[in-house]
Amino acid sequence: MSITTTATSSSPSTVNAAVLIGRIFLAVMFVLAGYSKLTAIGATAGWFESLGLPMPSVVTVVAGMVELVGGLAIIAGFQTRIAALVIAAFTVGATLIAHMDFADQTQQLFFMKNLAVTGGLLVLAAFGAGAYSLDARRG
Repeated sequence: MSITTTATSSSPSTVNAAVLIGRIFLAVMFVLAGYSKLTAIGATAGWFESLGLPMPSVVTVVAGMVELVGGLAIIAGFQTRIAALVIAAFTVGATLIAHMDFADQTQQLFFMKNLAVTGGLLVLAAFGAGAYSLDARRG
């Protein structure tokens, strides 16, 4: 089953365009966050160290690569289901590590945002990238 076969009230081209736009909107956050981590390793590693994470520089590079490569894969629609699952698991882990201070309203907001983003990633993993994707071209 795919997104295009479940949306019967809209034309396939409208549904596929919406899926493409949704993929881009969902993934651009990860691309930018990954790029930011990889271009400011020291600052990010310092924050990770303050959270008590071991080997903060290594964690920074791994997190940055997961976000950057996973986000680009989702935008391109390449191995989308796998990329969405990996980033969903990453987002849950990041949320449990960094955004559990519910006394801080900002952390509450990040927690809820990450919950919503994870939901979107799980939908993408379940239904796939749609027709406007490398996955569709590969068959």
